[in-house]
This record gives sequence, structure tokens and C-alpha cells, in this order.
Amino acid sequence: MNAEVNVELANGVLVVTISRPGKMNAITNVMYGALADAVERANVDEDVRALLIQSDGDMFTAGNDLSEFAMQAAGNGPQERQVVRFLRDLANATVPIVAAVQGKAVGIGTTMLLHCDYVLLSEEAQLMTPFVNLALVPEAASSYLMPLQIGHVRAFEMFALGDPVSADSAVAWGIANRLVPIAELRTEARRIAEKIATRPYGSLTATKRLMRDAERLTAQMDRETTIFVERLASAEAKEAFLAFAEKRRPDFTKIPR
Repeated sequence: MNAEVNVELANGVLVVTISRPGKMNAITNVMYGALADAVERANVDEDVRALLIQSDGDMFTAGNDLSEFAMQAAGNGPQERQVVRFLRDLANATVPIVAAVQGKAVGIGTTMLLHCDYVLLSEEAQLMTPFVNLALVPEAASSYLMPLQIGHVRAFEMFALGDPVSADSAVAWGIANRLVPIAELRTEARRIAEKIATRPYGSLTATKRLMRDAERLTAQMDRETTIFVERLASAEAKEAFLAFAEKRRPDFTKIPR
């Protein structure tokens, strides 16, 4: 249990709430560990028949805590990156996963949705994948799943430019199921999750296994992680995080190709 990741079980639904609104729900290494614990519990707990992921505050998540990114780039990061465990747990999850997204979903806030089975967005939600802007590469097997889901040119635009994708576009492209007024988001997400929880669990999980190639996804994650770690140590990443700390626009043009 982590104070910034709250977990509650009711009516067969394990509700996991990211709760660090004062920091825009940026996810730390410790929080990733708590999220991984929750997914692992959902897969093995006989009382859990669906998993619901949501967040407190105005933003779903700002993505990884950039201060920890900067520490990793400087070689001072945590020995064990819990994000790797969380992502592998998502890829191998058989429990049905529902997500309720409000405000901005940055980085992993968007890529984790590719592992969810039912995604609700508030009408003002925005999805952003600014990995290249930080001189990094996509994670969560999104370099495979995003082009598969929305096509190469749209996926490349999301990754290369990092511009926000509106909730309307996200639904039209197939990243999310539908839009919900923000006042109804949590209620509707819980209703959907509880409805899924009443379905025959064995049939649901067998169907999900048939729809997803977990081995292919984890292999892609391993490739991404290797390159991600290399990129964190690159001159481009050091410039990106130094610029972030100095609150200026990074200049990558003077770094040799």
C-alpha cells in the first residue's frame, strides 16, 4: 500500500486510484511498485473480477516523475525500476481492465491505456506521448501497439511531435471507447467495471488471452527498455533534462547525430 496509490475492493471491482494531485499525479518509482502490486493482486485474488484505474484531481497523470528521470540520467536512479514490473504485469494481465481518464494523460498515462480493455475519457481529456521531446523512446510496448491500433502515420505524429490528442480524436482513432461528462466519469466507469464483473470470468479471461499476445508484448517491452536506458544516458537526454531544470527550451541541434 502507498498513500499516493489507493486500492479498494467493492462488488468484485478492484479500484486503483492514483492520488498525487499536488504533483499532477506524476508517478514515482514507489508508486509504480504499488500499481504493480495492485495488478498482480487483481490477477490472483478470487474476489477480484475487474480492475478499474482512475486518478484524483484535474489530471489523470503527468507521466513519470521527471525529477526521477533526471536522477536516472545522471546515474543516481533507483536500482530496481518498478515501472518495468508494472508494465510487464499489464502486458500479462488476464483480469479485465477499465480506465477512467480526466484531463491530461501524459506519457505512460496514455500508453497504459493500450493495455486496458475499456477506456472512458472525460470530454476535455487530452492524450500526450512526448517521449521524443525528452530524447527518449516510447515504452509499454506502445511502439508496437500504437501503430497497430491507430496506424503508423498517426502514431508517428503522436510520438515525434508529442502534441495533445483531443478526447474526440482518441475515440475516433480507437484508443478509447467513448466520452463521458467529467461529473459522470467515475460513476460510469464503476458501472461498466461492475457490469464486466458479472460476466463469466473464465470466458472473459480466455477471450482476453486470445485477443492479446502477451509474449510479443513483453518482448517489445524488453527492446524498448534496453533502448530507453541507453537514451537516458545520452547527450540529448542530458540536454532535455537540464533544459527542464533550467525552465528553457532544449537545443538538440548542436548535438552530433
